[in-house]
This record gives sequence, structure tokens and C-alpha cells, in this order.
Amino acid sequence: MQISTAYGQQKEGSPLLSRNIYTEIRTEKPPTKEEAARSEFKNCKHTTEAIVADGIDKGELRKICTEPNCPVHQPAKRPQRIADGAKWKAEQERQRREAAIANTTGMRILAAITAAVPVRLMKRDLLFVVERLVSTLDENRLTVIARQHGIKKAKEGDPIEKLFRAYLRRAEESALSGLLVEIAILQAATRQNATQVLREAATVYKVDVDAISLRVKQEFAAKEKAKLSQKPAAKAPSPKARKSA
Repeated sequence: MQISTAYGQQKEGSPLLSRNIYTEIRTEKPPTKEEAARSEFKNCKHTTEAIVADGIDKGELRKICTEPNCPVHQPAKRPQRIADGAKWKAEQERQRREAAIANTTGMRILAAITAAVPVRLMKRDLLFVVERLVSTLDENRLTVIARQHGIKKAKEGDPIEKLFRAYLRRAEESALSGLLVEIAILQAATRQNATQVLREAATVYKVDVDAISLRVKQEFAAKEKAKLSQKPAAKAPSPKARKSA
């Protein structure tokens, strides 16, 4: 976790926590009993470590509490800090959701492009090219492609590259053709704008990017709606309680 010693709102998308979002917990021994009673000298169950990435004492570690409803560090007399903390959490959730939608949309577009690639080369040629392209991929990108094709580790320690090469030996020509384009797109995306690379490939293979984007957003909205519907509804007050009120 990264923090700033400055107050005020951070830029949108910044991982830094402003000073008004967290409470710094002092680690030195308090000089008096009165000082020891102050919340800044007390730990809580939300206490965590953070590094100062901006402002005074940059690079140093600090103990902080970011929980807006912490009974130790955020008493009710400080509603503004609670509001700021809740706003920051809501912004983090919004960014997480947008990133998840963008990632899912991108993978759907890539899968649709791959499915649209026609068979052109002989299997021997395709296998030769794809195997050599696979060797240029780092483990993260290789794992992404493997997941797209249902390749999973049977147990921890299985090298993903070995499993993927075994899959290639069994694959049909159409699958190898798709992989050839798929790897080319992922490689290009490391050096160029990934969204632009996908859209250019989608244009070539006549993939409807907007339709896929809409379906992904609808799926996420349906999941959120289902999640909300599972929450227990608040109990209505009894007639006796309403009468006494």
C-alpha cells in the first residue's frame, strides 16, 4: 500500500492514499499517560503497513489505519474523514469493475478473432511457426492463451509451456491457424495500444467489437443484480413498534 503525506484529492486512478484518508499510528513510546490514551498511539485490527510514496519522508514505512468506521481511529466526531474513506473505497470498486469489464471484453474479442481465422497453411507448417512463437512468450501471456484453450495445470509445479506444447501436438489445423493470429495479436499488444491492436484485428476478421462489449457489460450487470438480490431484506418494524413510535 502506498500513501502520500499530503492532504487533498489524488488524481483519478492514483494508487496513493491522501493524508485525509488514513490515520498514521505512531510507533514511538508516548511520553505521558495522557498521550498514551490518544488514538494515534493505539493499534486496531485494521492496522497495516504502508510506504510513503509521495511527500515528506518518502520511502519510509508507516503503520496506518484506513478503515472509515474504525472505532479506535475514526470516532463519530470526524464524519468528513469517514465520508472521504467511503468515497475512496467506492472509487476503487468502480476502477476494479471497469478493469474487469475491459479485460473480459478484450478476451472475448480475441477469442472471436481466433475463431474467424481460416485454415491456410499445412499442419506441419503451422505447428512449426506456432511452436517457435510460443517460445517468445513470457509465462503470463502463455498462461492467458492456455486458459483460453482450456489448458490447466493438473498439479502445482507442472510447467505451463510443456502442457501447451503437448496441446499443440494434438491440435487441429484450424486451432493452430487461430493460435498463429492470437499470438501475433498478443505480441503486438506489448508494443502498441492493446485496444487499438484488437480493433484492427477485429476489422480484418469482421468481428463485431461493440456487440461483444455490450454483452460483457450486460453479463456483469446481471451478476451484480443477482448478488444484490441475495442480500437479506431489512426487516419491517412490528405494528407494536410503529404504534409506540
